Amino acid sequence: MSLTFLNFLVGTATLGLQICLLALVILYFFRQEKVERIIVKFALVSSFIFALIGMVMTLVYSEYFGIVPCGLCWLGRVFLYPQVVLFGMATYRKDFTIAIYSIVLSGIGLVIALYTHYLQMGGNGVLPCPASGVSDCARRYVFEYGYITLPLIGATLFVFLIVLMLFLLRARREESKLKV
Repeated sequence: MSLTFLNFLVGTATLGLQICLLALVILYFFRQEKVERIIVKFALVSSFIFALIGMVMTLVYSEYFGIVPCGLCWLGRVFLYPQVVLFGMATYRKDFTIAIYSIVLSGIGLVIALYTHYLQMGGNGVLPCPASGVSDCARRYVFEYGYITLPLIGATLFVFLIVLMLFLLRARREESKLKV
């Protein structure tokens, strides 16, 4: 598979995920109880699968295609990779308490990803790129549909995880109200 074709596939998948995210956000604010129950039922396993795919894809880009991630991209990975293990354990144990931890990790990863995307779209950095001379934070390896970059793909994934965890938190909060 060529890098150009992979970029197209990943860009298209990201666009699809962004459309799903829009639907999820609308559903979050305009509650549909039946749909919400389905989302909550599959939130942990979906989060695990998407975080795992995100981790694998970052490794495919760096290890198979030889794209060296910049310092900020490495920081983004720091906040994604542990979530694969956490979601795996939470899915196995049906442990919804992961939600708050995932929101924090994803929130930090989101800020890093959005800043890196800003740099790749031509913005002037207020912080120095922590690259050690190997890879520039402003260099674009993926640019699909006129806006999708690798950092934006990460940002989309982080927002997806946050939204799913918000559904879990609300379900858990409502469940605890019913027990009282």
